[in-house]
Amino acid sequence: MNQRTYPAALSGAGAQPRRNAALLLAGILLIAANLRTPITSLSPLIERIRLDMPISGTFAGMLTALPLLSFAALSPFVPRLAARLGTEAVLFAALLAMLAGSLAREGGSGFALAAGTIVSGLGIAAGNVMLPALIKREFPLRIGLMTGLYSIAMNVSAATASAVSVPIADSTSLGWRGTFLTIAAVALIASAFWIPQLKHNAKAARVSGKPAGRSRSVWRSRLAWRITLVMGLQSFIFYIFVAWLPDMLLDHGMTGSQAGYMLSLLQVGLIPFAFLVPIVAARLSSQLGLLVLTCCFYFAGFAGLMMAHGSLALTAASVIVLGIAGGTSFSLAMMFFGLRTRNAREASEISGMAQSVGYLLAAVGPFLFGLVHDAVRNWTVPMLLLAVAAAALLLAGIAPSRGGRFVFPEETAPEPQPQPTSSVNA
Repeated sequence: MNQRTYPAALSGAGAQPRRNAALLLAGILLIAANLRTPITSLSPLIERIRLDMPISGTFAGMLTALPLLSFAALSPFVPRLAARLGTEAVLFAALLAMLAGSLAREGGSGFALAAGTIVSGLGIAAGNVMLPALIKREFPLRIGLMTGLYSIAMNVSAATASAVSVPIADSTSLGWRGTFLTIAAVALIASAFWIPQLKHNAKAARVSGKPAGRSRSVWRSRLAWRITLVMGLQSFIFYIFVAWLPDMLLDHGMTGSQAGYMLSLLQVGLIPFAFLVPIVAARLSSQLGLLVLTCCFYFAGFAGLMMAHGSLALTAASVIVLGIAGGTSFSLAMMFFGLRTRNAREASEISGMAQSVGYLLAAVGPFLFGLVHDAVRNWTVPMLLLAVAAAALLLAGIAPSRGGRFVFPEETAPEPQPQPTSSVNA
């Protein structure tokens, strides 16, 4: 990519400083790299934490749900915070929250562990909501490319955190606390890179944060609810697999190591598609074909897992197919935030709404799946629940996938956008 700068956008207080696009891109990718690591680094360490601290299995399970509940609780209010404080300031505060949360989690008590997990989750929620809005504002002609880049940064860092959490704990005298300190160091580096963006924050607060009249609530938009369902249903499916795939494969006769590898393969399989799909989707007038293909992958993956009966090759193929479906559906959901809105303010509002409801569904999903499994004592009926969710995702996604539609059919009020001197070219 070539380095570009943005011209001063005139406002009531005068011209703003020119913006370095390369530095902005680095900051965005570093924020994205912190949006999953506090979560994916925790699960592999649970047993070590339980050996070191007197926490129950119920408490340990609650730790995995707390970030998702934090997402659901804060996400609707993040656009209002950005309107008051500015987009760049909110993202900086999000990084500081993730840093503080990781530091608190190694404090040595159950309360510190839970409090740090909640604080990290709140920081992640703010980053989840505002990054799509920032991309809509600063890279309006490269939404697909930028969504792909930050998606791959987020997913690669998440998979890496899962893989290295235990080795880091084993290699330091601090044990599992050393892993959390490493996660905190990554957040500290991202915070340092983001500081130069704060000089652009005043303009963001005046332009993208200032309400454009009394526009309608995004919660009353039918299209917004359909986008929200797409986001929620794909999260519902993904987090069920994160929670239950290893147990399912153990019952099918696999070893613990093989089941763990399959879960890693699921995350690795989605990475290239999380990058490529937004670029492709941005070039299409309609994303309906991608949606249909995604749901076909879901159904094929579900069927493959049920027919595998412990076959390593068929299980691996099915898991890869499900990873492709997960990466594609997540990317489409994130793209809808930019493609179906006219400005950054609307993008932040639909992002907050969709991620609030979406992660609430994600938190409920593993519990509901386990409840059904315990009731029927097999995996076939719970898998039918996933098939119903994929079918619902297809139906909900039809309207958002069609081009030329917006969350608000009539334009509410124009929002001034900073225009780059030229696009950031791949």
